[in-house]
Amino acid sequence: MLRASVSADRSSLGRVPGPFAVPRGELFRHAGVRHDVTLAGRVPDLALSTTRLAADDDVIADLVLEAQGDAVTATGTVSAHWVGECRRCLELIEGEVTIELSEVFEPDPVDGETYPLGRDEVDLGPAVREALALALPLAPLCRDDCTGPDPDAHPVTTAPDPAESSDDEPAPADPRWAALDALHFDNN
Repeated sequence: MLRASVSADRSSLGRVPGPFAVPRGELFRHAGVRHDVTLAGRVPDLALSTTRLAADDDVIADLVLEAQGDAVTATGTVSAHWVGECRRCLELIEGEVTIELSEVFEPDPVDGETYPLGRDEVDLGPAVREALALALPLAPLCRDDCTGPDPDAHPVTTAPDPAESSDDEPAPADPRWAALDALHFDNN
């Protein structure tokens, strides 16, 4: 099968919506021809819980675009660098995510199933953003055996120190439970 490369030179095109937009003219000139494209750019403000895309690194989309009728299919991989906090010890961690992308772009998209195909370009940005949002780790771990915070640096006290209390003094009542002290039950 023929493979052609689509140039991502945007200087002669005028305004293009973002780094993941590809002019559609070359795609539809020869229907069925596969076009290899590699696009790089930032996906701003993408974060989940404690994980987010690294602000200084580009997202890389290595895709094959193919015009089929009045639609365009995009298949390939999307790679990005992420940073976040470990869910146990809260130390800063980072990693790479690489996902398979397979989407359809058409003039009249079906909500939730296909993406819109612009008149002058195929804007892959929304599909790339959605795929990355689904692939970012929700609660990452720095390592599988992470024990959490250092207990010596952050002691946890759950019971009063027996050396500081006497048997004569009742333990202080928790004010959140004070309403229960007013309850009395008849034992008939």
